[in-house]
Amino acid sequence: MLDGHDTRRAGRRTLSEWPLTLDLAALAEGGWRPTPFRQFVLKIHSRCDLACTYCYMYEMADQSWRSRPLRMASDVVEAVAARIAEHVRGHGLTSVEVILHGGEPLLVAPEEIGRLVGTVRAAVDAQVGVTVQTNALRLDRTYLGLFDRLDIGVGVSLDGGQQDHDRSRRTADGRGSHHKVAAGLRLLTEPPFDRLFRGLLCTVDLRNDPLETYQALLAFGPPTIDFLLPHGTWSQPPPGLGRDDGAAPYADWLIEIFDRWYAAPARPAGVRLFDEIIYLLVGGRSASEQIGLSPTAMVVVETDGEIEQSDILKSTYAGAPSTGLHVFRDSFDDVLRLPSIAARQIGWEALSATCRACRVSQVCGGGHYAHRYRPGSGFLNPSVYCADLLRLITHVARTIRRDITALRKDIR
Repeated sequence: MLDGHDTRRAGRRTLSEWPLTLDLAALAEGGWRPTPFRQFVLKIHSRCDLACTYCYMYEMADQSWRSRPLRMASDVVEAVAARIAEHVRGHGLTSVEVILHGGEPLLVAPEEIGRLVGTVRAAVDAQVGVTVQTNALRLDRTYLGLFDRLDIGVGVSLDGGQQDHDRSRRTADGRGSHHKVAAGLRLLTEPPFDRLFRGLLCTVDLRNDPLETYQALLAFGPPTIDFLLPHGTWSQPPPGLGRDDGAAPYADWLIEIFDRWYAAPARPAGVRLFDEIIYLLVGGRSASEQIGLSPTAMVVVETDGEIEQSDILKSTYAGAPSTGLHVFRDSFDDVLRLPSIAARQIGWEALSATCRACRVSQVCGGGHYAHRYRPGSGFLNPSVYCADLLRLITHVARTIRRDITALRKDIR
């Protein structure tokens, strides 16, 4: 673990790379107030039993996982619980969400997870919803029995059918993982554990057929599917991007699924990205980092107790998510006062001039913050997925506008 002096110096170095010079006092005078954190991502294990080719934590710019302890120790858990309780009291929150994450959180023994959840819930005078995000390789009746007793929701990562999933989500020695994930999902989707199922995360892979991927996910009856764009930046573009030719391959891939999903007489599952776009188009607020202008209300605590911003920033440059703060000495309100956090809470004011001039900016919101990164200008850029987001949002808007027009004619 780094000592206090070193982590604070690291925090200053990384903050200097953020492009926005924010006067927090001036923002406050103008009426802006920080949004309290409501979602706490706890990295309870820093290693994984998969070696996914696209992993932002192990395969991209920030390699801080190498120096972190394997597990979150009990004294760190107690400090986290106390800090969450302090934040809840200070902001009058009635509920918060804790997400158990990694690495792979199920590398932590069931009894340790039970003690962690008990410690947090005992300390926090508010409703504490808990979810675990897992690759499901170790998801068995022992873990599910614990989650059932403690009312812990379960989200699972799955990239489609066996061949498509195993293309990227393999063990370190190259073996596929789909068969184990499917076995865990079969247990999760049967009574009495089915009530715990929160949904599937699927990273878009242009090599996979979109409709076959969609059908493979639906086979497990998820309540929600979350399609994630693979993380990349202007300096390290995602697969299939990098040419300035107006191509939007990720939009084309997603539009095939959207058209099938939207036309279904009874949609078998929510698709978070599509639901968010539609909600934003009709004037709602986003609840996702991927899209929209809603302020971030999520913070990460690493296994050693260091407080970080979104771990997806690890895909941009070494030290990007660092705050220089630690649960042993710093509050979550201290995190809220950082310019780098304010930059992710001020919405429109943090957009580049290009984004502000765009007709879909209120819906797109510049895309995921990490996807805007370019060396030299930091995050003050459009998303590397700019063309894809424009095409996808325009297609969705055109589709629902057509239906609204037809409905109006029927009403007349």
